[in-house]
Amino acid sequence: MQNTATPTHCPYCALQCGMNLTPAADGTVEVSERADFPVNRGALCGKGRTAPEVLASGARLTSPLVRSDGGELVPAGWDEALDRIAGNLARTRAERGADAVGVFGGGGLTNEKAYTLGKFARVVLSTSQIDYNGRFCMSSAAAAGTKAFGLDRGLPFPLEDIPKTGCVILVGSNPAETMPPSLRYFTELRENGGTLIVVDPRRTKTAEQADLHLAPRPGTDLALALGMLHLVVAEGRVDERYVEERTAGWEEARAAAMAHWPEYVERITGVSVPELREAVRLFCAPEAAMVLTARGPEQQAKGTDTVGAWINLCLATGRAGRPLSGYGCLTGQGNGQGGREHGQKADQLPGYRKLTDPAARLHVAEVWGVDPDSLPGPGRSAYELLDALGTEIGSLLVMGSNPVVSAPRAAHVEGRLRSLDFLAVCDVVLSETAALADVVLPVTQWAEETGTTTSLEGRVLLRRRAITPPDGVRSDLEVLHGLAGRLGVEKGFPTEPEEVFEELRRASAGGPADYSGIDYRRLAEENGVFWPCPEPAEDTPPHPGTPRLFLDRFATDDGRARFVPVAHRPSAEEPDEAYPVLLTTGRVVAQYQSGAQTRRVAELNAAAPGPFVELHPRLAARLGAAEGDPLAVVSRRGRAVAPARITTGIRPDTVFMPFHWPGEGRANTLTNPALDPTSRMPEFKVCAVRVEVAEQTVP
Repeated sequence: MQNTATPTHCPYCALQCGMNLTPAADGTVEVSERADFPVNRGALCGKGRTAPEVLASGARLTSPLVRSDGGELVPAGWDEALDRIAGNLARTRAERGADAVGVFGGGGLTNEKAYTLGKFARVVLSTSQIDYNGRFCMSSAAAAGTKAFGLDRGLPFPLEDIPKTGCVILVGSNPAETMPPSLRYFTELRENGGTLIVVDPRRTKTAEQADLHLAPRPGTDLALALGMLHLVVAEGRVDERYVEERTAGWEEARAAAMAHWPEYVERITGVSVPELREAVRLFCAPEAAMVLTARGPEQQAKGTDTVGAWINLCLATGRAGRPLSGYGCLTGQGNGQGGREHGQKADQLPGYRKLTDPAARLHVAEVWGVDPDSLPGPGRSAYELLDALGTEIGSLLVMGSNPVVSAPRAAHVEGRLRSLDFLAVCDVVLSETAALADVVLPVTQWAEETGTTTSLEGRVLLRRRAITPPDGVRSDLEVLHGLAGRLGVEKGFPTEPEEVFEELRRASAGGPADYSGIDYRRLAEENGVFWPCPEPAEDTPPHPGTPRLFLDRFATDDGRARFVPVAHRPSAEEPDEAYPVLLTTGRVVAQYQSGAQTRRVAELNAAAPGPFVELHPRLAARLGAAEGDPLAVVSRRGRAVAPARITTGIRPDTVFMPFHWPGEGRANTLTNPALDPTSRMPEFKVCAVRVEVAEQTVP
């Protein structure tokens, strides 16, 4: 075992913070500061500091498990486990057709794994039924960004630009808890004389840092953005020259916004007209400004239109495609950006190419050595795929996801998973989804393997292997290689990450997300490279990468950004007499996503031991609830119970639950799977519930 420090990156959020890992004599792994990485400059949150604890053998899987005749998961050899998976996938395909086999990936998979998983689904299984949990992350922002700019990249500028701008509107994001090392950028913004506006129905730790906190009713962010744009027009703040020279579609978008006058928006959102006017003044006063969104406005059945409205605000004021200005999305998962660029999303091929584009199909098919006509078309989106389990889809392979906890209408999804003929799961730990599987494969995690990720900045990074994985554990690439061979495809599925990345470079060449000019050497030497980075001609120097997009032109045919006219509409499920309260969901600082890994770390569990229901004192008084009382939150989809946490930092008409836990406190039992018509994003962030004091459980 090596005993020198290996520079690498955190396995959790999309900041992909730099860290050093050093194996210790007692078998543990020490995390130390890596100040040379510019994003976090050495700072780490508690999740990053404790990440190696999940590497310990007591916390993770070290042997394949198969379902015995008695119904228990029991240890098995790798050949038996792979044979069983391949046999069942082949049987389902033979009996019911290729699209009866499904694949569900994850936004935490490296680019190499995401690329190979998409290739495996389409080349080996010939199925169109592949999607991933990143659909639940920033798909609405991606759809809106593509409509407006012709290209989606989480941030079209590096994080280092944030402190240098004049104003940031942060919509539905709480980086103080979701990505703590990033908070310094907003602190530095204010220290430099800039202003921070936070839009959130809760007074979060981030909102406490803001110059102005707007607390709209959940599900009304679209109306809020339209009201601000109305005031921009009414107060003569439109950058007319910019609109004329660099955009298209303004008149239609302007007319739509003018139907949302301030008093009307106040009635919808609960944000007062003076607050709206102050937000517009702060945003328009400086020369440069930004709007950054996260899951709040995006995880709605109108998320694409909502993000589009905030983009329209940027375009009307000349705040896109200019230095220190623009619209950006704060990606959530570690490889949420790269995970959807290279083929594990239902409608995309590597390089962010469209699966329906004949030229894209031809290019990728040539790299893969297959007939382009053999590639299946687009399949179901994530929730639609999960909803089809047990009916249209008989067998499912899950890699890097835990939908039993993370999917909307989770009890229904759990039932769909149980109804499958066959379920195989690859994971580091025995997650709640893995516990339902017929076969579970133990796979390596970040410190035990090399691979690339793409951060929220569009910066492609190299994670390096720091330690040797335990005996009995294999990489996801080795799993796919073994399954491909058993299913009759002997070549095209290498197990070495760098070999996969070299093929990915060729497959992405010429696409919107062009990685062809990036290699492992550059990533190691340059602390990452921003895409697009095309491979230059032999007689020219290497392409430097593209930290800042759209400064000269947008990625549309004519180089102009597109306004998209949008109008407010109610949420898919509004409160009524039976369900009079709004539920919104989110994260806490000490846990991550479905909690499958962080819930196995003692320090993190001590900080955040379980779910809770956050509610306003006025609502608590109506219910007769005291701090810590068990509250039942009931929606049309189910019931969750968790202790009351009473605070004035939330609207009286709203309750909040974090979504990291399974069991009776599972927030996603309640959430609404109503889908955005464009992005197919479920409406996680708002649904109608009733709240009541639950009976005390006797220990």
